Amino acid sequence: MDFISIINLGQNALELGLISSLTVLALFLSYSMLNVCDLSTDGCFTLGATVGAVVAISGHPYLSVFAAMAAGVVSGFVTALLQTKMGVDSLLAGIIVNTALYSINIAVMGQSSLLNMNRTETVFSKAARLFERTPLFRMSKLFIALIAVALVILFLSLFLKTKLGLAIRATGNNPDMVRSSSINPAFTTITGLCIANAFTGLSGCLLAQSQKSVNIDIGTGMVTIALASLLIGGAFFPKGKIPVKAIGVVIGAIIFRIVYAIALRFHMPASMLKLVSSIIVVLAISGPYLKSRYPLLKRRIDHRLGREVRENA
Repeated sequence: MDFISIINLGQNALELGLISSLTVLALFLSYSMLNVCDLSTDGCFTLGATVGAVVAISGHPYLSVFAAMAAGVVSGFVTALLQTKMGVDSLLAGIIVNTALYSINIAVMGQSSLLNMNRTETVFSKAARLFERTPLFRMSKLFIALIAVALVILFLSLFLKTKLGLAIRATGNNPDMVRSSSINPAFTTITGLCIANAFTGLSGCLLAQSQKSVNIDIGTGMVTIALASLLIGGAFFPKGKIPVKAIGVVIGAIIFRIVYAIALRFHMPASMLKLVSSIIVVLAISGPYLKSRYPLLKRRIDHRLGREVRENA
């Protein structure tokens, strides 16, 4: 593989990492801050992609971004409503919404499982035309993705310092304390999930416009990828302020995509990539635990070896 191929591979991994990091930032808000594991991520990601694609195909590339985010808000609202007002467990609520979104996404796509956007104006094609004959022309996708990620990180950094943002963080830590402070935890949960799913919808929209097509399975496994990226980022920046942690999860998403790119470069079958995702998640989750158990395991091994030496002497 020559140097140009390595550069192209790295740029592609960086673009995909930045776009998918928007979903990771959504999980950062819902899972890390609000302490809600939202399993509707896969369906919401596809919803953002399909809504964004349909609006872009109709001739409104910029409006498609806001439409996808609005669709994500609706998805988050329904998921939160099931949890807070109808007594459905958070995991089950996510599964129910994710299942329902499959049919909704098919309907949005006009009862088709694939949308082609080769002749469609997108935010990326608009940016490419804007940067034509400039050094940024080949990096227009990267530039747009970077702007989107920077805006989301800025929003989270400012929002989570407001009264509502602090209430959302407090709800994740201790909902009983929040309730005793005359704050409605149902409202903070609904708000947090609506914002998080807006980011997920935005991520799906940008990926669809980047690859110029939408498949009904475009969001399959996104919750696993986002969780793995979140845990990888947390390993690099376990402590720090909100902007530092947010940047950490973005780096985690980029690292995950680089691992994906390397796996593909070694001609790993595409069907095995989900297995790679699962292995990365297991390693990211079990890593800290195994690290804490290592000194005890080492002492046991040393003790057993010492006893065998004494018995053989």
